[in-house]
Amino acid sequence: MRATTPPGMLIREYGDEDETAVLSLLASSLGGGPTGTRSPRLFRWKHLDNPSGRSLMLLAACDERVVGLRAFMRWRFVGDAEVIRAVRAVDTATHPDFQGRGIFRTLTLEALDRLRGDTDVVFNTPNEKSMPGYLKMGWRSVGRLPVLLAPRHPVRMLGRWRAADQRPTGLVDAPTAAEALADPDVPRLLVGRPERRLHTIRTPEYLRWRYADAPLLDYRAVTERDSGGRLSAMAIFRVRLRGSLREATVSELLLGQGGAAVGRRLLRAVARAGRVDHLAMVFAPRSPERSAARRAGALRAPGGVTLLCNPLHDPIDPDPTSMTSWALTTGDVEVF
Repeated sequence: MRATTPPGMLIREYGDEDETAVLSLLASSLGGGPTGTRSPRLFRWKHLDNPSGRSLMLLAACDERVVGLRAFMRWRFVGDAEVIRAVRAVDTATHPDFQGRGIFRTLTLEALDRLRGDTDVVFNTPNEKSMPGYLKMGWRSVGRLPVLLAPRHPVRMLGRWRAADQRPTGLVDAPTAAEALADPDVPRLLVGRPERRLHTIRTPEYLRWRYADAPLLDYRAVTERDSGGRLSAMAIFRVRLRGSLREATVSELLLGQGGAAVGRRLLRAVARAGRVDHLAMVFAPRSPERSAARRAGALRAPGGVTLLCNPLHDPIDPDPTSMTSWALTTGDVEVF
């Protein structure tokens, strides 16, 4: 499937001199995003400082004006000991004055052509509005990733659930992720059980980028230590408001050699530290993290996160089009 450039459009790669124009385009097309503002710091962290590599970003320009953006963020999975080179389809924007001209499709198909030489699979979690367009361009529906909710105050939670807003979340009684991840014992948390399903390659460098260096997102952490005082487990989370309810989104449970009982204690510590009404999380089936969530009282929420993928060659083992091949966490799929 080849891209056809709309008349009068120029397709080119992003350059650093385009930052101001791209941030303005994102704001006019998508609003302020998860932090409420299109910050240059957040954009650079996300697309330029990623340890897996700089994002592929293509622009559509009309009379030298940037009117379209497609961004594919580099990611690395491992499955059955093989590294899978991936990209995550993220920021997509078309200026309101230029919608309906095929810019999204053109940029996407052009990006896929450029990615085929160094990428194995594209993945993303689109909303219901954009999903049909992806399916028409070759993406495949993998299924829905269950979201688990662990309520601390079930009656309050049922009675006061509303759409998300941007009001302040208040104090969280836990150190920042940057402080927690500076501990020299962090590598101990990454030596755990074998996992043959596709999962993110977690290294200290990745964790620092993803959670410690992320501007404006305010990731926090709670930890456990062994009898010798050494770091033995960690949960990374952030607190947000869902209407009038305080939610802790648990991005990672790093259990090291620990199991579900350790994870349950960490989740309870997250709830106390965040003073939240409930926890929200995604963990893989048949994993200690999922068992910990269940022990902490988590139930499956209605719906879930829709996962799509587009393998750029065959075969890929394990098969990314099968839900049983994936072992994802909240940190892999949350919007940031």
